[in-house]
Amino acid sequence: METGARQPDPPRFRVAMCAVIEREGRYLLARRSDIGWWNLPGGGLEYDETVEEGLAREVREEIGTEVEIVRLVGVYSKPRKREVVLSFLCRLAPHSLAPHTSEEVAEVAWFSPDTFPAQLLPKHRQRLADAMLGRPEALLRVQTTSSEEDQRMPHKG
Repeated sequence: METGARQPDPPRFRVAMCAVIEREGRYLLARRSDIGWWNLPGGGLEYDETVEEGLAREVREEIGTEVEIVRLVGVYSKPRKREVVLSFLCRLAPHSLAPHTSEEVAEVAWFSPDTFPAQLLPKHRQRLADAMLGRPEALLRVQTTSSEEDQRMPHKG
């Protein structure tokens, strides 16, 4: 190795979580304020947080509610974003406030699978479909499209 040659940075990945919140066969979705697309509540893990704490914080920040984790649905590798997403099937906690909007979320609504909105982010649509499979074990998936590509995809109604 050359003297003074720079060592490559070690790989860094963002860990994110999302909540597939189910109640009586319907699923809670949040419409993002910034892009207008529907998605699952969630976001990135912060330093010194457990996965459960991070999921709870993100759900509270985005839709003002508390959830209980039922099971891990899947682990989604997003190599283009250097991100790994953990998707959890959840239910509203008994003491929870009703879901509501926030600075990040323009609208919240419950949908049955046959009424999912056309503008539901494709990666989130896949995570919902995986949750609906009802498998006891978590799935491993790779999601390779970029956010820009996802938002140009034809809508599935």
